[in-house]
Formats: sequence, structure tokens, C-alpha cells
Amino acid sequence: MRIGFFADMYLPHTSGVTNHISLYKRHFETLGHEVFVFTFGDLDYPDAENNVVRSPGIPWGETGWRFALSLSREARQLAETLDVIHVHHPFQSGRLAAPIAKRASIPLVFTNHTRYDLYSDEYATFVPRSARYAYLSASLGGFLRRCDLVVAPAASIADWLADFTGIEGAAVIPNGVDTNSFANPASPVSRAELGLSDTDVVLCYVGRLGPEKNVLHLAEEFAATTTAAPQAKLLVIGDGPSRAKAEAVLASMGARDRVRFLGMLPYDRVPDYEAAADVFVTASVSEVHPLVVLEAMSAGLPVIAIDSPGIADTVTDTVDGLLAPDSTSGELASRMIALANDNPLRMRMRGAARATSAAYSLDRTAGVLLARYEELVRARRR
Repeated sequence: MRIGFFADMYLPHTSGVTNHISLYKRHFETLGHEVFVFTFGDLDYPDAENNVVRSPGIPWGETGWRFALSLSREARQLAETLDVIHVHHPFQSGRLAAPIAKRASIPLVFTNHTRYDLYSDEYATFVPRSARYAYLSASLGGFLRRCDLVVAPAASIADWLADFTGIEGAAVIPNGVDTNSFANPASPVSRAELGLSDTDVVLCYVGRLGPEKNVLHLAEEFAATTTAAPQAKLLVIGDGPSRAKAEAVLASMGARDRVRFLGMLPYDRVPDYEAAADVFVTASVSEVHPLVVLEAMSAGLPVIAIDSPGIADTVTDTVDGLLAPDSTSGELASRMIALANDNPLRMRMRGAARATSAAYSLDRTAGVLLARYEELVRARRR
């Protein structure tokens, strides 16, 4: 089968979506399928993989997003030879891919990776919310109506799509992860290398350091944790515009020396660093079905987070993690303190986290997606 993934951005930009695409591309290729990634910008980037098709795009600041009015002629011609077109960003990639799919009678698939309403609340507040939401609802809903299959990575996201756009019937197919890589890291990093001791309880955050991830709240809650749990330390893997403010918050609360900011790491090194941690923590409430949470659970890390769509679809409170009811001050901190000070509870949750992650192994979830591709192709041929 010839599969085309369409995305507004791809490597060298790193995000949950680019990691997802790269992971599924490699997996489908090992099964003998031919997979192409259609994206924009970075025309001079030396791709280390085959079949990445780039069209010109104008950078939008430091976001990694590229603005483009069209696909290149080469990309359009190649796209018409595909068996399946799978879109991962709706407003640009979807707009450009949908006419090709219709013209060439190719099944059109879309996975909704993002809560666009919540992202607009962080990055487009200069537009009144009612106008923003109306535009997003109409644009996203219009695109969904053109798709043969809409994939929601979690049941709560299928519900959100129905409420926000009026489009029901999204197929719930969870994101998959390479559970083995996180359960058995190739080159585990020792705590000594990170300036940590065996008596420390190490919490870990992986992701973009941006306002949509609620990073400043995480910094405040962790700093509050250190009074009642002085053995708690925090590893931060990732970077972004909120880093400087987060460091300032930690410094003002006397906790900067308890945090190791590691910056952006190659994706294949993340399991090695998570091997040094005891717990995964995030304050984000804008997730769909976060890969970083699934990966952390594969590494045996209980999850401390805020009860919100996407995360609550995966983490069961008091079983494989602890969920704060909301972003009220002290709620996340109290759960960090509880796990930092309770070794038996942490150990019990480590096993439960690994057990939960087994349901999200790539073999399983990618197999479900591939079966849906095959159904669509057979239906089109008939």
C-alpha cells in the first residue's frame, strides 16, 4: 500500500505530532508499505529517511509552522498515485490534500491531534473568543465532512469534535508508542551524570515549554512541593518560550537548584533520561492523547497530572497515577508530595503504569489503523 502522511511541519521540528508521524512511518515501512510524508519548508534539510516530500513554505516565527498556498507540482503528482491520504493538520495540509483525494478518488483520513479551541485561547486572544470559536468550528467541521475517516485518539476527543463541530462518529483509535524502547532504554543515563543522588525522588517533564502546556503552573507547584518533600528533584526535557519565565518562578521561590533543564534532546535519547526518573508530571490541560504520557508509563513512571480530556482517558487516578481535579494552587503539589513521600505507593504504581501502557503498543494501535485503511481502499475499488 502507498500511504501519504500530510503535515504542516515535520523534522527538524520536534513535537508530539512529528514524533507520531515518524514512528508510524517507520512501522508501516517495516511491514512492507511505502510511506511518504508531505510537508512544507526546510527545503535544504538533509532528511535521514526516504520519501519526505517538501514544498516551499514561509516560516511563522519560531513555531515550526510554515505558511504555504500550494503543494509543489512534484508533490501534487506524487500524491495522486497514493492509495490513502492521511492528514495530520487540517487547516493547511487538509485544505491542500482534500481536492487531490477527491480528484483521484483516494480515501481521505484525518487524525485530530489538537484541541484547537484551547490553543487559540493561548495564541489568538487578540480575536474575541466567540469569533475565534465560530471560525474554528466552521473550518474544522467543513474539512471533517470531506473525510472518509476521522480518527480521535481518545473518546473525550471524539465527544469534543461532536460538540465543537457537530460531526459525530469519529473512530477512537488511541495513539501508539514504541513501548519496548521506553521499557528497555538502550543507554540509560545514571543519576550521577545528572548531579542527582539515589535518595532523590526524581520527577520528570517532557514536552514543549509553552503557555499551552501550563508550564508556569508546573513550576509553581513543584517549588511548593520542595518544602514538604525536600528530596524531590525535577528533570525538564524540552524547550520553548516559557522556559525563562519558569526559571524565574523557580528562582523566586528558592527551588531553581532542584531542577535540571536539559533542553531539547534527540527523541531516541528520551528513554535513556527517563530511566533516571521516578515519576512523570505535567500541568497541561490541552492534550488530546499525549504520547509523552504513554511513553512515560511504558518506562514505568506513574503520572501526576490534572484531570482533563486526553490525560484522563489514559491515567486512572490512584491506580497508575494521581490526578488533580483542576489547576487550583496546591492541588498538583499535594500529589507530588504524596508520591515523593510514599515509596511503596510509587513502586505499586510503577507496575500499574507499565501494565496500562501495554494497551497502547504500536503493533496494536497501528494494526487497527492499517485495517481501517484497507477497508477504505477496498470500498473505493468496489
